[in-house]
Amino acid sequence: MSFDSCAVSFDTKDNVLTAAVSGEIDHHSAKAIREKIDAELFYLRPDKLIVDMSRVTFMDSSGLGLIMGRMKSAEEIGCGFALKNPGERIKRLLDLAGADRIFDITEEKASKGEKK
Repeated sequence: MSFDSCAVSFDTKDNVLTAAVSGEIDHHSAKAIREKIDAELFYLRPDKLIVDMSRVTFMDSSGLGLIMGRMKSAEEIGCGFALKNPGERIKRLLDLAGADRIFDITEEKASKGEKK
C-alpha cells in the first residue's frame, strides 16, 4: 500500500521538460517529488523545465521550497524555469513569497471540450 499524497508525471517536447505534479505537496511528499524531478532534469538536461501545478490540491511552505529548489537546479545546468497553472490558493502563497518577481508563472485556460 502506498501512502504517497502527491505524484509527478513527465512529458518532453522540443527539449522542454514538463513535470506535472498532482495531489498534495507537504513536508512528507516534497522530498519524493524533488528527487523525481531532479532525476529527470539532470538526465535529460532540457532547455527549459516547466512545473505544471494544475492538479495540485494543497501546498504548504514545503511546496514553495520544492519550487524554488527546482528553479535553482534548473539554473545550475543552464536551463530555463517556469511554473504553470497554479490554483488560486497556491497563487496566493506564491504572491506572498514574491515568486512572480523571480520566475515566470503562466496560466493556460482549457480549450473548449477539454476537461481541466
